[in-house]
Amino acid sequence: MKIGELAKTTGTQVETVRFYEREGLLPKAARTEGNYRVYSQAHAERLGFIRNCRNLDMTLNEIRALLRFKDAPSENCGDVNSLLDEHIGHVAERIRELRVLESALNALRLQCGEAHAAKDCGILQGLSDASKAAPIKSRRSAHVSGSH
Repeated sequence: MKIGELAKTTGTQVETVRFYEREGLLPKAARTEGNYRVYSQAHAERLGFIRNCRNLDMTLNEIRALLRFKDAPSENCGDVNSLLDEHIGHVAERIRELRVLESALNALRLQCGEAHAAKDCGILQGLSDASKAAPIKSRRSAHVSGSH
C-alpha cells in the first residue's frame, strides 16, 4: 500500500508516518520504480503498535525500547516490565502535578466571582501578582516536557 493508504488504514497523518520512519521506529518502505513508498501489512501492524504506545503517552525512547523487545521475541521481558513500571511512575507524578495545577486554577478562579471591567478583574490581578512574586518556571516533569 502507498503512504496515503497506510495513513488512512491506521488513522495516522502522512507526515507522522514519515516522522516515525525518519526516527527509525518504522522500517523504511520499499520504493516503486516511480519512487513511491510501498508499505506492507507488517508496517501497518508496527504503526498500530507505535500509535498505541503514543496513546499511552510513552516517549519515543520508551517505544524504541519496546520495539527492540518486540523484534526479539525470545528475550526475557523483565526489562519491559521495568520500563512500564517506570512509565506508570511518570504518569502518577504528572497526575499529582495536574492536581496541583487544578487547585491553583480553582483558587485563581475564586478571585473573580462575576464579570467586571478588566481593570478590576481578580483573575488578571492574581496572575500579575503571581508573576511578580516568583520567577516563571515550568512545572511539567522532564518526562513529559519536550519528549513527544
